[in-house]
Amino acid sequence: MTVPTVDTDPGHAFSRYLKCLADADESAAVATARGLLEAGVPAERVLLELVAPAQAEVGERWARNEWSVAEEHAATHISERVVAAVAAYADPRPTRGRIVMACMDGEWHALPARLVAEVLRLRGWQVVFLGASVPAAHLVSYLHRYDAEAVALACALPMRLPHAHRMVEACRRSDVPVLVGGRGFGDDGRWARVLGVPWAPDAPAAADLVADERALRETPPARLDHLADDEYVSLVKRRGELIDSALADLRERVPSTANYTAAQLDSTISDLGYIVDFLAAALYVDDATLFTGFVEWLVEILVSRGVPAGAIGSTLEHYGQQLRDFPRAAAFLDRGRALVGGLSAAGR
Repeated sequence: MTVPTVDTDPGHAFSRYLKCLADADESAAVATARGLLEAGVPAERVLLELVAPAQAEVGERWARNEWSVAEEHAATHISERVVAAVAAYADPRPTRGRIVMACMDGEWHALPARLVAEVLRLRGWQVVFLGASVPAAHLVSYLHRYDAEAVALACALPMRLPHAHRMVEACRRSDVPVLVGGRGFGDDGRWARVLGVPWAPDAPAAADLVADERALRETPPARLDHLADDEYVSLVKRRGELIDSALADLRERVPSTANYTAAQLDSTISDLGYIVDFLAAALYVDDATLFTGFVEWLVEILVSRGVPAGAIGSTLEHYGQQLRDFPRAAAFLDRGRALVGGLSAAGR
């Protein structure tokens, strides 16, 4: 077991805490956080300056193929336990109204949202954290049973933006103001603005926003006139067909796929589906950078796992041929292919 030492700066404790996560040493991780608290560091700083950046590094190590999924899950579980320990130590008493916090349907990365929930509790709010992947109908049913000052929705993946918009509108029909957060809305909240919903870049900003009811309710309308071309709806309807055709094309181009294990085949099908889903989300908000940003990320992930960037470019070309009657989708796919070509030329 790693023996923790006391420090009053969460930044100084970062490397030690990260080693606890790498060693799967839960007790030492909890002790590191508790040592900061006992030294007088506010609980909010421990959450935002120790746990949050460490979790971001965990994700980066998985992306670089330095950590396995199992190691990432173990580290995340330990950080969840640390958050619980920090919350128990602080033990705030609610002095303000109820906030309901939830992750979008299909979103399983709940720790960032949990950190926001705990910061809101520390600021005096009574927070009900519904956790990961909450179906819209269940969330609305909950709101009908329990009064809430606001709903805070978290989205980590931009491909969930169409679901996010539906959840936002469902909450508003229940006359509950909504705010959103998470990288799924863009680093600067650009896609939240397209959807016409208030966005907070971090936990302190979320706390300030929920305290301002006027800002929550006075939001500009969604800018979604482009959906009149029906490209998004038509693409979603063809999702299964597109994935099947892309898989058949891949098997024809790369005969070795016939020897894939079941796990490799599942992973390949998932990646083909993600391409369609991110393309659909880009169509929904009419922003090619949503799709090209995903393509760049996918190239980095797959190249780190031995898959050449050119393989992704070929799949994008196939989808482009299948969607040649979809002007916006075809243009987005062309931009994705150009990006892959540039990354390949750069040796990535």
